[in-house]
Amino acid sequence: MSTAPDFDIRRRLVAEALGTSLLVATVVGAGIMAERLTVDTALALLGNTIPTGAILIVLITILGPISGAHFNPAVTLAMLVRGAITPRHAGAYVVAQIAGGLLGTIAAHAMFDLALLQLSTTDRTGLAQWWAEIVATFGLVGVILGGLRFAVPAIPWLVGLYITAAYWFTASTSFANPAVAIARAFSDTFSGIRPLDVPGFVIAECIGSLIAVLLFGWLLHPGARLSIRGALRRSAE
Repeated sequence: MSTAPDFDIRRRLVAEALGTSLLVATVVGAGIMAERLTVDTALALLGNTIPTGAILIVLITILGPISGAHFNPAVTLAMLVRGAITPRHAGAYVVAQIAGGLLGTIAAHAMFDLALLQLSTTDRTGLAQWWAEIVATFGLVGVILGGLRFAVPAIPWLVGLYITAAYWFTASTSFANPAVAIARAFSDTFSGIRPLDVPGFVIAECIGSLIAVLLFGWLLHPGARLSIRGALRRSAE
């Protein structure tokens, strides 16, 4: 996602940390609220889904012009492969995203008078879960690349609506974000994931991101041949 040239790297990193923090605070906080208001798991999931989709629209709209609104190491990885961000800045983005995510978990716990950091005991592992994360992240990155190609102003809505849908059509409830997965490992609430299960999710998310860059690098350019080198070159155009 593009950034305005007058925003220096410090502002961009603050935007990434802030955006990821508010995203995680929404995911975790909405999960806690939903769990307190209902014992119906489906209703609690819906109560977690709608705020997440909504906050993504808001955050990408207001912070996108500053940092590109990645808020997600899998998105930063895609932009790095495309040549849209330097390796040095990509590494700094990922650090900011992870730190912001952890601060978001702490903020959510503080609002609900819980221990600030906890270790989740929620089991989320296995081939089906990992495949779901590959699919979820592939779709997310594909939506972003398609938006960059055809409808840049619509990207906030495209991402928010996609994640809203993916909460329900994926077995993993669509984490699709390594920083969010790490942050949720420190919340033993409705949104949590065991720390032991995080590496599998992160690997699956990175795989999904790379497949999306490859396929959409070809798909979005009529007449192109499908090859790894060519797809990556064209996706950077």
